[in-house]
Amino acid sequence: MHELNYLIEGCREWNRNSQELLYRQFYGYAMSIALRYAQNKEEAVEILNDGFLKIFQHIKEFDTNRPFKSWLAKIMVNTAIDHLRSKKKISFTEDIEKVYDLGMDDTAMDKLSYDELLILVQSLPPAYRTVFNLYVIEGYQHQEIADQLGISEGTSKSNLFKAKKLLKDKIEKASSYKNTLKT
Repeated sequence: MHELNYLIEGCREWNRNSQELLYRQFYGYAMSIALRYAQNKEEAVEILNDGFLKIFQHIKEFDTNRPFKSWLAKIMVNTAIDHLRSKKKISFTEDIEKVYDLGMDDTAMDKLSYDELLILVQSLPPAYRTVFNLYVIEGYQHQEIADQLGISEGTSKSNLFKAKKLLKDKIEKASSYKNTLKT
């Protein structure tokens, strides 16, 4: 922890070596966040670099009594959302009042690796992928997602429902495809 505070202090003074070391130390973690929101690796790298630029620009505001990783994660998530908005890749579907449980077959999901699941999540339309990530991965509630994205709570629920339905279909297809390869 002492080393991290030293790096943060160096970054506050715009020390290039400290910035590079901080970037390297948190690259994997930040990239894992960016990949969840991006459609491909190139887009994730763009989000990652924009995110680190924001981190370096605002590191003076970071409270060293709080966990750095969660501060970095919040910046990366917000950068990903800003990126999708700027590229006009997010368009949300209408509200629905009821969100139904899809009853996913857990054994189908167990057969897929993290990388395979990530590819399936990346293949979702941007609006669905964003709401899915914010709700399922980041742990935001629908009202928080609605406020953050400028949509209604019902639209957030609708997009999550549709994302889960698409993912369920994709997971089941991928799982059955893997089973046919084994036989």
